This record gives sequence, C-alpha cells and structure tokens, in this order.
Amino acid sequence: MALEITQYLLAAQSPDAKIRTEAESALGQFRDQNLPGFLLSLSFELSNDGKPTESRRLAGIVLKNSLDAKEAARKENLIQQWVSIDISIKSQIKSSLLNTLGSSVSEACHTAAQVIAKIASIEIPRKEWPELIGLLLANMTQPDRPASLKQATLETLGYVCEEISHHDLVQDEVNAILTAVVQGMNVTEQNSEVRLAATRALYNALDFAQTNFENEMERSYIMKVICDAALAKETEIRQAAFECLVSIVSAYYEVLEPYMQRIFELTSKAVKGDEEAVALQAVEFWSSICDEEMELQDYEVPESGDSSAPHSHFIEKALPTLVPMLLETLLKQDEDQDQDDGTWNLAMAGGTCLCLVARTVGDGVVPLVMPFVEANISKTDWRAREAATYAFGSILEGPSIEKLSPMVNAGLDFLLNAMKDANSHVKDTTAWTLSRIFELLHSPATGFSVITPANLQRILEILLDGIKDAPHVAEKVCGAIYYIAQGYEDAGTSSSLLTPFLRDIITNLITTADRTDSSDSKLRSSAYETLNEVVRCSNLAETSQMIVELLPVMMSKLEQTLNLQIVSSDDREKQGDLQASLCGVLQVIIQKLSSADETKPIVLQAADQIMVLFLNVFACRSSTVHEEAMLAIGALAYATGPEFGKYMQEFYKYLEMGLQNFEEYQVCAISVGVVGDISRALDDKVLPYCDGIMTLLLKDLSSGELHRSVKPPIFSCFGDIALAIGEHFEKYISYALPMMQSASEVCAQMDDNDEEMVDYGNQLRRSIFEAYSGILQGFKNSKADLMLPHAPHLLQFIELVANDQHRDESVTKAAVAVLGDLADALGSNIKTMFKDRDDRTCLLCLRVKAIKKILKKEIIVFLNNEVDTV
Repeated sequence: MALEITQYLLAAQSPDAKIRTEAESALGQFRDQNLPGFLLSLSFELSNDGKPTESRRLAGIVLKNSLDAKEAARKENLIQQWVSIDISIKSQIKSSLLNTLGSSVSEACHTAAQVIAKIASIEIPRKEWPELIGLLLANMTQPDRPASLKQATLETLGYVCEEISHHDLVQDEVNAILTAVVQGMNVTEQNSEVRLAATRALYNALDFAQTNFENEMERSYIMKVICDAALAKETEIRQAAFECLVSIVSAYYEVLEPYMQRIFELTSKAVKGDEEAVALQAVEFWSSICDEEMELQDYEVPESGDSSAPHSHFIEKALPTLVPMLLETLLKQDEDQDQDDGTWNLAMAGGTCLCLVARTVGDGVVPLVMPFVEANISKTDWRAREAATYAFGSILEGPSIEKLSPMVNAGLDFLLNAMKDANSHVKDTTAWTLSRIFELLHSPATGFSVITPANLQRILEILLDGIKDAPHVAEKVCGAIYYIAQGYEDAGTSSSLLTPFLRDIITNLITTADRTDSSDSKLRSSAYETLNEVVRCSNLAETSQMIVELLPVMMSKLEQTLNLQIVSSDDREKQGDLQASLCGVLQVIIQKLSSADETKPIVLQAADQIMVLFLNVFACRSSTVHEEAMLAIGALAYATGPEFGKYMQEFYKYLEMGLQNFEEYQVCAISVGVVGDISRALDDKVLPYCDGIMTLLLKDLSSGELHRSVKPPIFSCFGDIALAIGEHFEKYISYALPMMQSASEVCAQMDDNDEEMVDYGNQLRRSIFEAYSGILQGFKNSKADLMLPHAPHLLQFIELVANDQHRDESVTKAAVAVLGDLADALGSNIKTMFKDRDDRTCLLCLRVKAIKKILKKEIIVFLNNEVDTV
C-alpha cells in the first residue's frame, strides 16, 4: 500500500480535475475502510526521506486534518476516532512523527511539528503522552544534535504550547520548556534559524510563564533575552521579539515598569529606522499598552481612582517622547494606500496608535499634536498636509469638548476648503476627519454641535460636491453625512434644520449608489447605509412625503435586480450585495412609515407588492440577502400585524430554511428573531405553524453544530410564541422546559474568568427568564397550574443569578420581571399550596425570601400581594 498511497497523494495534486477526483476518492475509501492503517501509512509517508516532497507534504496535511477541524462537532468526532485507535498503532504514528523532526527536508519537519501538536492537544490533557515534552527537550540538550533538529523541536514546542492549556503541564515541565526556548534565543546561539524558532516558540509559551514572571530574577532574564533578540541582525528575529513584547503587555502589564525605558529605546529605534514589519510591531506594542490602560481606567472606581490592578500610566509618562515618534510615522505614507483596502502601513499604524493615545490620556495629547498640525497643514508637500490632517482627526476622541471645541471650530472652515485639495490622499483623509468631527462633536440633543444654522448649508454643499469625487473619497463623505443625520436624531426643534436639504441628500446618495466607477460595492453599501440613517433619523412629520416617494423607487430597484444577467459567481455575489442593501433600505422605510398612524396606511397598501419582492429575493439563494430580507420581513410583519397571516404559507418554507441554516448561523439567528416578530404580529393566528417552528427550534437547541450565539434568542422566542398562543403552548412544555432547565444549569458552570463567557452567560440567563415570562403570561388566565411544578426550579435559578456578581443590569431586570410574572400567574395557587405545608412549599417560601433579600428594593416593585403574603 505504501507505493499506492504515494501515487494517490501525488495524483491528488494533479492539474487534471478527473485524476484529482479519482485520487481523492481512493484515499477516502482507504480512510473509511481502515482508519488506523490509513493514518499509519500517512505517518510513514511523511517520515520517509526517500519519498517525493509533494507526497510527504500532502500526507502531513491529510494526517493533520484527520485530527482537527474548525467545526466543533466534527472536531469532537475526529478526536473520538483518534482516541479509539489501538495504542500500539498510535505509538507507531507518534514515533514516526518524532523521527520526522530530524528529516533533512524542512517542509516535512514543519508539517510533522504541526501534527505532533494536534495529537498533543488531544492526549496531553488526558495524560496519555506524558513523555512527549521530555523527548522533545532531549533533542535540545543532548550533544551533537544538528541545528535543523533543534529548530524543528523548538517549532514543535511552540505549536504544542499554542494547542494546549497552561494547566495541562506541571511547573517543572514549563520550566524546562522555557529554559530550552530561552537558550535557543540567546545571543550565543550561532544558528539564526534556531534562534528564530525559539523566539516564535516563546511567543506561544508566554501564557505558561506566569510563575516564572512572578520571580524577578527569571522575569528579568526572559526580558533581557527578548530585548537582545529585538536587536538581532535578522529582520524576522527582531519582528518575532517585538511580537513577544506585544503579547507580554496583556499578560504581564503589572511587572513591566523596570523594563519600560529599555523597551522605549528599542521601539523608538525600530520605528525610526527598521524594516516596516519590525516597525509595525514596535508601534503595536504602544497600542497594546493603550488598550491595557484604557481597560484599567474602565475598572477604576471614579471617586477613589482605585482599580483591581496597578495602573502604571506608561502612556502618560512617555507622552512627550511617544507622541513625536508617532507623528513622525504619519509622514511615511504609501502612494496607493487609500485605493487598496488591504493596505496596512506604518503611517496607518501610527495614526491608529495616536487615536488610542488620545483616548488613554485625554486632554494631555492636544498641545503635543497641534504644533505638528499647524506646521504641516499648509505645506506644498501633500504628505505633510495629509499627515497633519490625519493627526488632527486622530485626537478627536478622548480629550474633553472644552479642550477640543476651540480648535475644531477654528479648523472646520480650513478642512472644508481642503475638500478641494489637488491631492486625492489629502481629500480622502480630510473627509475622514470631517466624519470624525460630526460623529464626536455634533450632538444637538446634548446642547453642543460644531454645526450651526449658519454653517450647515455650506457644509452640505461641500459634502455633496465631494460625494462626486473618487470612490474612496466619496465613501468617506458618505460617512460624514451619516453622522450629520445621526446627530439630529431626537434633537427636538434642531432636527428641522436638516429637513430643507434632505431631498438633495437623498437624490445624491441614490446617484452615488448607482455609480459604476468603483471596483467593488463598498461605496454603494456606504451610500445605502447613509440613506438608511438619513431616513431613520429624519423628522417624519416634515419628511413623510419624501419617504413615501422613496418607497416605490427602492421597490423598483429591487425588482430590477431580479432580472440581472448572472453568468458567474462574481455576478451572483454582486447581485446579492445589491439586493441586501436594497432590502435594508426598505426595512428602514417600512419601520419609519409604520411608526405613525398617518403614514402607516402607505405601508399596508404596498405590503403585497413588497412581500412578493422579498419572496423573489429569497429564491435567489444568497445568504447575505437572506439576512437583510429576513430583517425587512420582520419589520413588515410588525407593520401589518394580523394581516401578515396571508403571507405565511408562502413564506414559511423560507423561514424553515433559515432556521435550519447551521452553517451561516447569522441567518439562523435572524430567522429566530423573525419568528418572534411574526408571533407578536399574528398572536394565535401563528398556531398552525407552531408545530413545525417549535420542532426546528428544539432541534437547533440540541445541535452541537449550531453556533452558541443563536441559542439565547431561541429561548426568548419560546416566550414570544407562548405569549402569542397562550394555553396552546401546553403541548410544548414537556420539551421546552427541560431545555430551559438544562441551559440554566449550564449557566452555573460557566468560567467567570472568561469575559466572553460572562457576556454569553448573561445573554443566556436573560433569555431563559424571558422564556419563563412569556410562558407564565400565556398560561396566566387558564392553565397557570401547569407551571406550578416548575416554580421551585425557577426560583432556584433566580436565586443563583441573584447571587452572581457578574450579572448585568438587563439580567437583574429580567429576573425581577419573571418574579412578578410568577406572582401574577401563580399567586393564588401558592397560597393554596401553603395549606399543605409540604417540603416543596417551604422551599418555595425560603427561596422567595432569599431572593427578596438579595435584590432588595428592585423586587418590591414587581412582587404582588400574593407573594408578599407568602
């Protein structure tokens, strides 16, 4: 079989599609018939220096992909397959892989390192490969081992550290790994490839070094080795060293003080004269310091200034030298930086860091930046003008309005004139800066705005002229208009200031969206997003006629997309993007017009035509469009209320498709939300579709493939459905309640140290409470006693949540609300129960009292007399 697998692996890379397909099919059959033998053959192929490099490379990739996958369910399945293989076979595979690290073919070593790490990620947590670390370290410590083996071993150690948790190794193993890695990084190491591999390995091992960083001597030695590596003659080693420093910021910020002077010298040297890849990481170090200090400031107690971790104020201390260094980077622009969305250069990194510095220190940055702006804003060199404008725009968030308003008011006229600059880069950055000004310093509702009745007309004239400029400039102009419109939302009489210009704005945005000179649809999307905001924030009483006229225009444009000639996947993608944008506009128009009794009939009259368009869009089968079309249909359901029922039979099949779309989970999540919209719109008329909907929702909850973010909305949806169909929800209780109770138990086991999991836990808790609230309210008038057996568990869950220090305000509100619903629905039943005085009733009483004590005054508002009596 060895010869055959080589041939199949080579054939699988053939340019001939037929040969490729046949080879892949043969490999698949071998895998399905004898997985252990297949994996063993792959490992032998990879380890055999006599085999072609191409077949060895693919053997390693196939072997790695047989151990890991992105999808959680498939990954778990692959892990179980590996675990079930006979230990002797696994030992042969692992031995072959370790031997491959000594291969003279670097590509084979690299692939073997990755596969070893994948096996380690499965076996080390299970304590099934305890000798791995020792075997790897022996390659580093035994004399006369070749440099190539040391390099491959260090690469493997790095991958292993990336794959496993620091909890999976004992401290002696961590110490040994760090010793080997740091020795490999040392300036005494003559082989640059070994030193690079060691530096990259340290990057992955830093999470394991917590105990070592607590020891000053060990910490200082590690920092010295990193700083030395940042001065290596090889660019890649310097870059990797700075990447280590960036990682250390978030992990060990509190111990950086003694090293900051040296690090500043290193970063300054790199930014001023090193290769761009190195300089970018040096700037990233300071951006990471900003991120860390802003987070510390968020957790400070306002009155005392205390925070849970030490705040060293590195940015504030470095400000006089850091800001000039960053300003210097702004002058290092690329000629084509605006045209290429993928561009990331030193000027952009420096400007981004300057933004973060301004947010970190506030007013202190202004006097350091403004002299640079004033000195460069009028120079003949476009780079100087663009850099000055970029600097100005970068410090608009962070400093106080009192500090910013004089300079912004003074500079606004200059910036408006700069929209006529001869250089496209300057116009682009000017438009971006104006959008920042209008985003941050235009808020009539709060009483402050740089836009006044006196300058509004000139501002809009210049922007509407600028929107005709090059696509990348026009896109930034759309952003500026977006924030102008947004600022007038809820601005009282001030919102009327924009009304006289709205027709012209809308016309120009539609014209911009129709432009054909842009290489992609980004400008079109920006124009339609801005149109949405203009409509959403407009004063309906004054603009209703314009919005009514806009409705058939957008409907016509959407209809035209259905007839576009599609000859390629690119055409299909462009059609989908355009349809998504138009569905988004229609959604906003529907919401706006249906928000007032005077204009709602317009939506009702056009509802049939709108719904036909949306259904035709669904037939195009594009996930991007399905998201927006679903949202728009939700808005239409809300607007039409019970009348939406006539569309359900045709729409239901698309709703089913959305609820089963595990792969594009955003579509699934939005479909769940639309079920809620429809339930609220139709009330009990949604009943004929509930069996199918509930089956799909319960299947979604049970799936290990569906992204976890979709699951909280499903519980909320249970509440919407129960509220709509009332007593008819009884048939789903035996399925829904166990799911809710299981999810509440999952909440109790979540890691409180993981910020992402804390947020998810709050979403899940809130949605479970919303489900209970809907069910209790739905049953209140006729079948409330059905919930009586579940009351103790609900109260236990509320008590658990009430004791949780990480619950957010929305969870507290939902918990208190569900207690009110429980009291409202079961109050008289609870009093009847107390006649029996059984253990369950006593527990209920104790839990109510405990929860009342924890939530104190919030709960009193919601509890009615029945529960107070209890």
